[in-house]
Amino acid sequence: MLIIPVKEGEPIDKALKKFKKKFERTGTLRALRKRQAFTKPSVERRIEVIRATYKQATYGGEQ
Repeated sequence: MLIIPVKEGEPIDKALKKFKKKFERTGTLRALRKRQAFTKPSVERRIEVIRATYKQATYGGEQ
């Protein structure tokens, strides 16, 4: 549960901005979206290997 302290006379826009920033930092929405679609561990590993080979070829490969 997020608690946002609001000072007396503080505009609601500012409090909403604080809430959005704090909510984004917690990573709740990212985790929720990740849980929506299940990917098999073998597929995740395959994607990770493909990304690693791409990075190696692009940034750190022999020239």
